[in-house]
Amino acid sequence: MKNMAQELANEYLRLGGHRLLVMDDNLLSTESWEADPPEAELFWKQKIENLPLRQRNEVMSFLPSINVT
Repeated sequence: MKNMAQELANEYLRLGGHRLLVMDDNLLSTESWEADPPEAELFWKQKIENLPLRQRNEVMSFLPSINVT
């Protein structure tokens, strides 16, 4: 069963988003070396960027990670 955070992350990625999860000392952020397509950037700004920190972190946790071990 998917949750809302996973659905938001999946839609952002489906739109071509390039942000990757960065986890450092349990602090979450994103990094991107390529600009997002306009649709993905707009989706991020409208649907994810304005979420409360806890919910935004949950969405980011479903993005591909650069912290591969």
